[in-house]
Amino acid sequence: MKKIILTMAAVFAFSFANAQDSKGGSSDMKFGVKAGYINSNFTGDFDGDATSSFYIGGLVDFAVSEKFHVQPELLYSMEGAKDAALNFIKIPIMAKYYVAEGFNLQAGPQFGFVAGGDDIKDFTKSMDYGLGIGAGYELESGLFFDARYNLGLADLNDFPSGSGFEDFKLNTTSFQIGLGYRF
Repeated sequence: MKKIILTMAAVFAFSFANAQDSKGGSSDMKFGVKAGYINSNFTGDFDGDATSSFYIGGLVDFAVSEKFHVQPELLYSMEGAKDAALNFIKIPIMAKYYVAEGFNLQAGPQFGFVAGGDDIKDFTKSMDYGLGIGAGYELESGLFFDARYNLGLADLNDFPSGSGFEDFKLNTTSFQIGLGYRF
């Protein structure tokens, strides 16, 4: 887990240094921070109540063209269900298409790594992957708002054979709404 976090931090730092050297701080790449509310649950064979929590992290926005951007993010999120929470380090890589001034539609893959949680963490795989779709609105000041639905595609079940739960399907799903600021 530490290697993954350090690798992502190195990629962000290298990208920042490269942008400063080659572009002189050009607006083609912007860094930012974001945080917000998340409502999540497990799907599949899990029968539980959704839980509400938060997410927080950073991002880099790469302008490919005026209307198309790519935005990798590094987020810490608390997800799962009531009495079965998991903490994740998530890495969404969102493609953003601007349909109007400041308004964009987003979609892309995301990868997650279990970084803690309730006892259920002992019976889940350490890596998750899925798909995120959403929309965002950006102000000229750098402040932005976004909403996203995340569908986990990986079966996280890692119960041992003979436990009676080895065929149990366990996926994540979440809705998040938040705000952020681009520098």
